[in-house]
Amino acid sequence: MAHEITAAARHAAPAILRNSDLYGAEIRAARVDLAACFRMAARLGLQEGICNHFSAVVPGHDDLFLVNPLGLAFEEITASKLLICDFHGNTVAGNGEVEATAFYIHARLHLQKPRARVAFHTHMPNATALSMLEGEPLVWAGQTALKFYGRTVVDENYQGLALDNAEGDRIAASMGDADIVFMKNHGVMVIAPTIAQAWDDLYYLERAADVQLRAMSSGRHLKPVPAEIARRTAQQMNDGDAAGARLHLESVKRILARVEPDFAD
Repeated sequence: MAHEITAAARHAAPAILRNSDLYGAEIRAARVDLAACFRMAARLGLQEGICNHFSAVVPGHDDLFLVNPLGLAFEEITASKLLICDFHGNTVAGNGEVEATAFYIHARLHLQKPRARVAFHTHMPNATALSMLEGEPLVWAGQTALKFYGRTVVDENYQGLALDNAEGDRIAASMGDADIVFMKNHGVMVIAPTIAQAWDDLYYLERAADVQLRAMSSGRHLKPVPAEIARRTAQQMNDGDAAGARLHLESVKRILARVEPDFAD
């Protein structure tokens, strides 16, 4: 299911990019954080073969983004294997190429939505299952789901694989002001200002979807939380979100340091 970007779709990378310092401490830290997200996503079964992509705008370089290379599974990712690409499809740092759908979705999203510093796209099973159902994916019946109250949107217009700028722009536009888009018949996209916040949302989104599907499988009616309480709880849960998300990702890195220490290589 992986696709390469055609040579015609690429443009020459400006010389200034080839001479930029892309190996400083801040960028190295972003690489390690992003690699940790890939590895833990793999451990939790959130990946799909060599498909699905996480990206982050490179610190100090708003015209570049980190992304996983074509052909590697999440569990194979290390900090040094991540690519730095420009918005023309060129690899500026690293060995390999960006997969076509990753480029057309993530590059256009970062371009069209400057607040999307980080973008995680997966076909993780439970959230994707909800994206296949008619109507709103999340029923506001579980506390974990309330983290996302007022923050989601649904893209109803599945158009097949994203293999051109127009489809990438359409997906970006579908997000509006939301942080999470359920892409009907496809999967989910999470955007965030930091890698830690993207990971926190991705993790809890799948947990919310999991428990909802379990409850639905009972055949009994779900009991939604009243809207006023849902709004208040969402605010409570998202106050201090950046700090909590950072602690969550640090715990992930500690776990990986014990069981898969090569993630930081």
